[in-house]
Amino acid sequence: MEALFRNVRELVERAEKEQKLISEIMIEQEMLMTDRSREDIMKQMDRNLTVMEEAVEKGLQGVHSVSGLTGGDAVLLQAYRAKGNTLSGDLLLDAVSKAVATNEVNAAMGTICATPTAGSAGVVPGTLFAVQNKLNPTREQMIRYLFTAGAFGFVVANNASISGAAGGCQAEVGSAAGMASAAIIEMAGGTPQQSSEAFAITMKNMLGLVCDPVAGLVEVPCVKRNAMGAANAVVAADMALAGVTSRIPCDEVIGAMFEIGQSMPSALRETAKGGLAATPTGKWLESKIFGGAVVGSGQ
Repeated sequence: MEALFRNVRELVERAEKEQKLISEIMIEQEMLMTDRSREDIMKQMDRNLTVMEEAVEKGLQGVHSVSGLTGGDAVLLQAYRAKGNTLSGDLLLDAVSKAVATNEVNAAMGTICATPTAGSAGVVPGTLFAVQNKLNPTREQMIRYLFTAGAFGFVVANNASISGAAGGCQAEVGSAAGMASAAIIEMAGGTPQQSSEAFAITMKNMLGLVCDPVAGLVEVPCVKRNAMGAANAVVAADMALAGVTSRIPCDEVIGAMFEIGQSMPSALRETAKGGLAATPTGKWLESKIFGGAVVGSGQ
């Protein structure tokens, strides 16, 4: 069965022609592709939203991974934010802290919702629950946020890659950040075209990001990259809402990300053989955690 859209251009054109939200196009696509009712699909996404809420709440209470590499940073960020004199601003730091919270829960073997992967699962919920305090959305609008993000994730997954092993961290956190930025636009009342611009701006600024997990674990630098992905998403959304556009069309940016990923050496694609994983400290941490055992991948 043919999808309602195959790329961002088709997605935006359909939304504009039918005068519908991108989230609505994605809901209709899910109904078409899965032969399920709107009610069933909305309920499933509502459950996903609940998983995200619980992960953020758990992370903000403080969790630590078994390896000891990550944990507690979300608590530090919220405590710093509470002082009220942050340099980056309240909403941005709230998004960063909640993105970190989610990924700390993932590293601690907790339950998260992959968006689009486990290693990049903090960006979408981190931004969602931060802008929630600013925009005061309804529950349905929050669910639609996830469908909008999913629409762009669908395009990336089918035209490029969301895998760190295939395309580096640009394919994971880069995609997640673009998805979040596009979703912020819709929730803030922007247009489908502005969602496209926001995604493109976000992804352009994460091109070339490698996947180099220390000790092969989805912890360092993954958790902090989710923080930066969330920050990137919020700023890019503001840029698009201000009228800033991407000179390179969104679909071409996605294509460039795929080509860059294909040209990356395997040492920089989740093998833990290059980048930060290959630094003296990275190797020392691997030896400390695994007792000298060789780690071959980031899975």
